[in-house]
Amino acid sequence: MVGHTGLELRHLRCLVAIVDTGSFTDAAIELGVSQAAVSRTLLALERILGVRLLHRTSRSLTPTTAGVQVLARARQLLAQADELVYQAATGHARLHIGHAWSAMGRHTAEFQRRWHDRYPDVELHLIRHNTPTGGLAEGLCDLAVVRGAIDTRRHAHAVVGRERRYLALASDDQWTRRRSIRLDEIRRRTLVVDRRTGTTTLDLWPEGARPAVEYTQDVDDWLAAIATGRCVGLTAQATAAQYRRDGISYRPLRDAEPIPVHLIWRRHDPHPATHAAVALLADLYREDAQR
Repeated sequence: MVGHTGLELRHLRCLVAIVDTGSFTDAAIELGVSQAAVSRTLLALERILGVRLLHRTSRSLTPTTAGVQVLARARQLLAQADELVYQAATGHARLHIGHAWSAMGRHTAEFQRRWHDRYPDVELHLIRHNTPTGGLAEGLCDLAVVRGAIDTRRHAHAVVGRERRYLALASDDQWTRRRSIRLDEIRRRTLVVDRRTGTTTLDLWPEGARPAVEYTQDVDDWLAAIATGRCVGLTAQATAAQYRRDGISYRPLRDAEPIPVHLIWRRHDPHPATHAAVALLADLYREDAQR
């Protein structure tokens, strides 16, 4: 039985150095150790894994079949270890903001520009992840933009703005001739709803006066269904800004309540830049409302 006790990153670094430099001598120089230490480390690795990793002759040095597989995995593990060290050292120098659909809508580019100008030492990354928390619950981001219901027991939050509701419809739909649509008119149509991450529920209409519904699981599927002309969709203004597509038109709803836009974050482990992000995004929505 092959054991793994005693396997260390230095064993893997040694194997990679030998193969990449082509000799024990050059590997020793690269690693800053003696040639004898390189030989001992490789033998130790082969003993731990229970396989021969290199074919050695006086003129050449090539990986065995097992060595090729171990080498590929070693490179992956070393890269992951390096990334782990980097993240630990620079964790707060990066801010990941998740979203399920539309980021900050039409404020996205301006948010990125101002963030870079004000906080050049904190690298900003936007991540789209198709879950209700935009990747926060999955550990993929530090904050998330959410336009749906939130779990206030698990997540702290701030309302940074509100967005008007829009109707998405096929570009050849007869309603595109109109400047706006009323909410009660939509009950005569088939409504496509993303119940996982969308902003629309049937509670917008009184019981008994609700539209027929089809369900999707992703914004791209939602847009594809609307483009057929078979369905229409209700969404936030941000979607209209971020998803301008051939075959899709947007019209504002005349009489629907706006959608609150939240930033959410882990209650017990906030990123140091959390309140800076909240303040900046709230400023952008406030400036927009004052125009």
